[in-house]
Amino acid sequence: MPLQILLNIIIAMMWMFLSETYNFTTFFVGYILGIILLFVLQRFVPDSFYMKRAWKFFLLILLFIRELVLSNIDIVKHVYKPKMDMQPGIFALPIDVKTNFEITLLANLISLTPGTLSVVVSEDHTKIFIHAMDMPDVQESVSEIKNSFEKRIMEVTR
Repeated sequence: MPLQILLNIIIAMMWMFLSETYNFTTFFVGYILGIILLFVLQRFVPDSFYMKRAWKFFLLILLFIRELVLSNIDIVKHVYKPKMDMQPGIFALPIDVKTNFEITLLANLISLTPGTLSVVVSEDHTKIFIHAMDMPDVQESVSEIKNSFEKRIMEVTR
């Protein structure tokens, strides 16, 4: 991926030199032209097209924003209920992410979402222990995290 970004910047700079205009707009146009050129010639570049990964990262951000809004609404519902009928607890989330960056990103996304907190990562890096404010079904909570955050993180990093 860094090779493609470097190539794209070089293409943008070449566009600036050829058009003899040295401002951000010309650089941006050259960068867009570089993206198009790299897309057309992607079979000659060793890695996969890096804008696919950038798109996946954008989708991960949108997923986090969606989960953040939904969990905030859920917290407000719990706060304004006259009777506290929450079932807090700690559960182990088996993880498929392997690198330290992926594990840290997953743990932080879980902790930044209201109502959940990553407590600790197991010694063998196969589980994250999570405290949930309300978890009526542990298996549902596990599958929800695995099918949303963990899946998107693996799409971005692999």
